[in-house]
Amino acid sequence: MNSNNQHLQNVVHGSPGRALTFATMGFFSGFAGVAVFGPLVPRFTHLMHLSPVAAGLLAAIASLTGSILRIPFGAWVDRSGGKKPFLILLILGLVGLAGLIVLLKFDYPHHLAGTYPLLLVLGMLVGSGIATFSVGIGQVSYWFPKARQGGPLGTFAGIGNLGSGLFSLLLPLAVVAFGMIAAFELWFLFLLCVTITYAIFMKDAPSFQLQHKGQTVTPEILKNYGQDIVPHGSALQSLLDAAHIAPTWALVVLYFTSFGGFLALTAWLPTFWHGQYHTALVTGGALTLVFSVLASLVRVPGGSLADRTSIRYALSVNVLTILLGTLIVIFSATFSVALLGTILIALGMGLQNAVVFKLVPHYVPEAVGGAAGWVGGLGAFGGFVIPPIMGALSGLSTGVHEYGAGFWVFAVLAVIDWVVIGWLKHYDRTMRATSGTAVLQSSPMH
Repeated sequence: MNSNNQHLQNVVHGSPGRALTFATMGFFSGFAGVAVFGPLVPRFTHLMHLSPVAAGLLAAIASLTGSILRIPFGAWVDRSGGKKPFLILLILGLVGLAGLIVLLKFDYPHHLAGTYPLLLVLGMLVGSGIATFSVGIGQVSYWFPKARQGGPLGTFAGIGNLGSGLFSLLLPLAVVAFGMIAAFELWFLFLLCVTITYAIFMKDAPSFQLQHKGQTVTPEILKNYGQDIVPHGSALQSLLDAAHIAPTWALVVLYFTSFGGFLALTAWLPTFWHGQYHTALVTGGALTLVFSVLASLVRVPGGSLADRTSIRYALSVNVLTILLGTLIVIFSATFSVALLGTILIALGMGLQNAVVFKLVPHYVPEAVGGAAGWVGGLGAFGGFVIPPIMGALSGLSTGVHEYGAGFWVFAVLAVIDWVVIGWLKHYDRTMRATSGTAVLQSSPMH
């Protein structure tokens, strides 16, 4: 190594493994915000006499900011490297939890009647931590070579996604053991510790470190650190560049179903199990944890598998699995059959989540942050939109499968996904015909 490269080694700190570790830890903690109200919705519904739609909105409210903020904050990674926007999102989550603790100390349990709007606002603040996903995706992508994106991104998303399911169980357990206020105080302390740890140890990718130190950044220099994706332009430009690439929007649709659906069900399943099968809060949380763990952990091998298999067939199988599980839940007459249906949905959604973000750096290599913002943000918006729809469908149903009727929304989304997958295949064929080569160096749709 020449003297210039030796000097660069001295100014660049961190490593891919270290970045993956702390980005995953931060995302795990921020993503737990999905569960801020979800597992406790039956209790709030009882205390505040909420309608099915209002209950669904309360369960989903954290996903509103968690999805919308993914767009600008994901794009911000291309300019700053990610650490700063990541920290801002975690701090917003802390502010939301602190406000919720104060509200509960004054009004819980007998004076909540007029606090519904304030609960929604605080839920949106806590949900800011969910948006760390698109920031972390960009951070991890820039630390690893493009050919090895699947495994690290699958690990980041898979382990990070466990936060919501685990807290769906831990929160009602803590409420039963210590009370509502103490449970949220413990959550606040946990998130505070993680935020401080992330602030101390997380490092941005080499290109951003070199830029911050006024060093020249070239692809040749970055190859010494394994970074072969080089950002350029502003955050706004990154969003605009990604928006002009048609597959970005196809990936948004697919992710709306799989990740938006994952968020929606993580928030709604406690209400489904309680309303349909009269389970206790803790039992509903445990069942939601099963769903979340399966959907999250399958992303880890799913990401590695996506590096080696035809994504066209993988996407098709994933959509069919989601559809089959959905129909089982809708028409099930027993608890055990409904549980099987949710397990199939979890597997299909988890595998599809891994595949979608494997495609982002391939289709949009020049604007990974912008694409991650659009796909992660608008896709996750399903976590906010779907639960109220499920609540409305449940409220309209008068049969024995009242709460199961809410799952019809996923049957419709699965059909739409099937059409989108066909379009992606057609897009690759068209690109090969017009340019003489596949749109990707090795097209994942073939």
